[in-house]
Amino acid sequence: MNTIYKRIAVKVGSNVLTRPDGTLDVTRMSAIVDQIAALRSMGVEVILISSGAVASGRSEMRGMPLRQLDTVGQRQLFSAVGQAKLINRYYELFREHNIPVGQVLTMKECFSTRRLYLNQRHCMMVMLENGVLPIINENDTMSVTELMFTDNDELSGLVATMLDVQALVILSNVDGVYNGVPGNEGVEVIRRVEQGKELANYIQATKSSFGRGGMMTKCNIARKVAEEGIAVYIANGKRSDILTSLVTASDKVVCTCFVPSETTASPIKKWIAHSTGFTKGTIVLNNDAVQAVCGSKAVSVLPVGVVSAEGDFKQGDLVQLAATDGTALGVGRVAYDSDEIPCIIGKHGCKPVIHYDYLYLE
Repeated sequence: MNTIYKRIAVKVGSNVLTRPDGTLDVTRMSAIVDQIAALRSMGVEVILISSGAVASGRSEMRGMPLRQLDTVGQRQLFSAVGQAKLINRYYELFREHNIPVGQVLTMKECFSTRRLYLNQRHCMMVMLENGVLPIINENDTMSVTELMFTDNDELSGLVATMLDVQALVILSNVDGVYNGVPGNEGVEVIRRVEQGKELANYIQATKSSFGRGGMMTKCNIARKVAEEGIAVYIANGKRSDILTSLVTASDKVVCTCFVPSETTASPIKKWIAHSTGFTKGTIVLNNDAVQAVCGSKAVSVLPVGVVSAEGDFKQGDLVQLAATDGTALGVGRVAYDSDEIPCIIGKHGCKPVIHYDYLYLE
């Protein structure tokens, strides 16, 4: 693909930004910054999602006497120390190109309601409109384990859809998704992943040294983002000029490209698509309703097809849709409080429980 995108999101993993001992690889950071500067000079807006704070903070505190800390406490401490070091280094490197940067530290809860989601989007859009490059990371000083993103791959998918980018580039320390164990005879990078192609048999369930996620997470995020009309590339961030090459001539780069769907979802459907973890309850549908909702025609969830409602939710909350056998169908924005649902189950002539415009199907 030789066209230049207007706006892209770039996620850089910890294993790209750090050396084996956990210290920041300033040479690699500088190379990535130079490439982003080159893209901006071509007219491409860039949003940077950067890992590396915890690993950087861990190396900074090495050798210092520390009180005994649990896992969450360690992560909070290392993040607080490392984030200051990380953003300061980015500030210095981008200043050499006269590019102003702004730090955005976010949490999973900031994507849980439409109001918080839009407030966050407005902040980043204001930055872009004024020539400021957003540098985004999870606020590990405030997050606790059960509310953390899976890793920054998940965060990058949310940011990509929120800011209407044309491409998401996930930079790792490998060239992409392999069709077997890397290094074995005949094993090579899968260059293109078309819509609906299954990859589970190829992916190794391992995680990086300093990150929380792995290739399975990357592929799941990439597939969902591609379904929303955004091209996704998984590439090696340690290769020279990887970013500029992907944007100007991606067909010549060894990487895995998830081909985007030709249809794009509405902004609110994009938000709902990434909100599975924020649901407040479950709406169970009968077989006829399942067939209707999951059929080829766009239909809303009507009270006549509802079997039961589980959980405590309010009008406007997100709920899971499920069949009677427990199969998850999707996520939707409910139009009733949970205590109202029993009164309308099976009835005709009532407003939809979930309107199609606020429904995302798996």
